[in-house]
Amino acid sequence: MKREQGFTLLEVVIVAVIVGILAAIALPAYQSQIRRNNRSAAQQYMQDLANRQEQYRLDQRAYASSASTLGYSATPSAVSPYYSVSVATTGSDCNGASVVAPGYVITATASDSQAVDGNLCLDNLGQKSGKWQ
Repeated sequence: MKREQGFTLLEVVIVAVIVGILAAIALPAYQSQIRRNNRSAAQQYMQDLANRQEQYRLDQRAYASSASTLGYSATPSAVSPYYSVSVATTGSDCNGASVVAPGYVITATASDSQAVDGNLCLDNLGQKSGKWQ
C-alpha cells in the first residue's frame, strides 16, 4: 500500500498559529518604527525652516511669517501626510509664553496615524516641545 503525502490538518493549524503570533509581535514594532521615521522627517523639516529663518533674519532684519517666504512652496511629501507644519511670528512659543518680536515659532500638528506621538514645536530660542529625540 502506498502512503499519501501532504500535511495534516494539525500541522497546518500549528503553522497558522505560529505565523499569527509572529505577526502580532512584529506589526506593533513596525508601526512604531514608521511613526518614528515620520516624526524624524518632520523634525528635519522644522530644523531646516529654523536655519532658513536665521539666514532670512540676517538678510532682512526680521523673521519670515511663512514657509513660502523661506523658499518652500509646499510642505515636503515625506511630512505633509502626517504633520501640518506652520510658521508664525506671533502667538505662543513652545512653553506657552507670548512670542516676543523678533521671534518665530514653528509648529507641526500631528494628524491621523501620527496623532499618538503628539505635536512638535520649535521656536527662535531653540526651545522644543513634543517628542524630540
